[in-house]
Amino acid sequence: MSATVPEGPALEISTALWVATVGGVMAILLADLWVVSRRPHKPSMREATRWVLFYIALAFAFAAFVWWRWGQQYAGEFIAGYLTEYSLSLDNLFVFVLIMARFRVPASAQQTVLVVGIVLALIFRGIFIAIGAVAIAQYSWVFYLFGAFLLYTAWKLAFGGDEDEEFKENALLRLARKVLKTSPDYDGVKLRTTYNGARVWTPLIVVMVAIGTTDVLFALDSIPAIFGLTKEPYLVFTANAFALMGLMQLYFLLGGLLDRLVYLPYGLAVILGFIGVKLIFEALHTNSLPFINGGEPVEWAPEISTAVSLAVIVGVLIVTTVASVIKARRDARR
Repeated sequence: MSATVPEGPALEISTALWVATVGGVMAILLADLWVVSRRPHKPSMREATRWVLFYIALAFAFAAFVWWRWGQQYAGEFIAGYLTEYSLSLDNLFVFVLIMARFRVPASAQQTVLVVGIVLALIFRGIFIAIGAVAIAQYSWVFYLFGAFLLYTAWKLAFGGDEDEEFKENALLRLARKVLKTSPDYDGVKLRTTYNGARVWTPLIVVMVAIGTTDVLFALDSIPAIFGLTKEPYLVFTANAFALMGLMQLYFLLGGLLDRLVYLPYGLAVILGFIGVKLIFEALHTNSLPFINGGEPVEWAPEISTAVSLAVIVGVLIVTTVASVIKARRDARR
């Protein structure tokens, strides 16, 4: 039994819907930034929980809209993509924690840093989504590259050791620290301040550069992953947007609990490896490379449905979370 991957998006999304969706997402994020800039503070557990649940409910309400508008298949693709991106965002969040600790960002400024980081993440992912959609529409063999990249990323997550235990400065960040004249201390959420009679940058600008460069690296992982679950750029964008929306509140809700999710990297490795294999199978379905099967599609390659993908993702996340909680409790008793 052979399967074909449709060329180009199957959903017909009007320009008005695209504008309304992007405008709505940006309005929510800008509202977050406005609220934070007016009253910078560390949210309480109750406040953070309320907002996290609100954004999760918003995502599933959108899934219901997709089901009503386009059917169960696309609603399932959105949910699978959303859960995958949300899981990857947790890993992204862990690096944010390391950056905050590395630069000793005051609690009152952490909200602002997170909102800016989320906006930058959405912008970078939007760029990669556009590039990926064009590449997939033109060249089906791109799936081979995406699949191989995800398998490599999965291997690094599972066997890469403790590379994420501390934040390592990249070349761009080191350059920023050399070029930008900064004050020794923060000044609330200001990027510029007066120090020794001169106008200089605050350390917050260096933190923003660190967050931004980290966002680019995580976008390289997340976009191929979600294209392995849906080929619809609209669903890819909205799944990423909803996954990023509640990230700031989730940061304060989880706090020190992030380091207790010890099996999260292994769970993400399984999910990314699974999606990588799925992408390679789909590339085989529409194979046109002359050195593989004479340039003909490989009919024996299995087809992995959205339902199976969703079951694997949910199952892995449940097992990972439960196993992490059990280990944390055992370690606490010891």
